[in-house]
Amino acid sequence: MYTYKTSGTCSSEIHFDLKDGKVYNVAFVGGCNGNLKGISKLVEGQDAQHLIDLLKGNTCGFKPTSCPDQLARALETALQSA
Repeated sequence: MYTYKTSGTCSSEIHFDLKDGKVYNVAFVGGCNGNLKGISKLVEGQDAQHLIDLLKGNTCGFKPTSCPDQLARALETALQSA
């Protein structure tokens, strides 16, 4: 289980598992509950690198980041440490 402390978003942490480059059990702490539950379901079992390519750089309103962007950053960090 990985834990990533987010920055610049309403959510404060992201928890997830990586197995063979695939993402499982994503859970956000805080943030837009319904949207983040939906994102968690959509990314379940997906390839981590594909999700990074898809989600990195997405913004939320006037913020320079978003919860999906923070997930991409979390996955990058996890893949680099694996």
